[in-house]
Amino acid sequence: MKASIRKSVLKKMKGLEPEIKRVADQSLIQRLRSLPAYQEASVIATYLSFPHEVDTSFLIDAAQADGKQVVIPKTYPKGRMEFVVYDSQKLKQTSFGLLEPEEGSQAIDQSEIDLIHVPGVAFQKDGYRLGYGGGYYDRYLADFDGATVSTIYACQEVDFSPASHDIPVQEVLVDESTI
Repeated sequence: MKASIRKSVLKKMKGLEPEIKRVADQSLIQRLRSLPAYQEASVIATYLSFPHEVDTSFLIDAAQADGKQVVIPKTYPKGRMEFVVYDSQKLKQTSFGLLEPEEGSQAIDQSEIDLIHVPGVAFQKDGYRLGYGGGYYDRYLADFDGATVSTIYACQEVDFSPASHDIPVQEVLVDESTI
């Protein structure tokens, strides 16, 4: 069930017209920047997006311009993840095809992060999400006390039954033009 939902939603995401996607990405990041959780945050965690996801380079650039510290995930075996300070000069490609920080990057304590911008493939209105199946974010968010938000296209809204270990995000911003 989860695999077929992922496959269907990813196909829709990859099929978005580039110009419609770019406008939606910029709109979603502007909406995220207007949230009190963003405005009050000093340290913001986000991810380095795949081409079919909301383009997080807009968020990284805006957050840095807004004087915020940006941190990005570094993953390890057995589903472990930590966040490290973003440095565009110290990235390497993973076997999953994502860019992530090089070895030796300094992790920051979870308690220092004010807001996590959480990725995913499919989302419910109440914040439950299907990621790519690694469980990294569910493990990390299980004891995270800060704010969480996701930015998604309308085609990513799907009904599914969350698992008992799934951790919902607090807010889901949806671009309705991308059905």
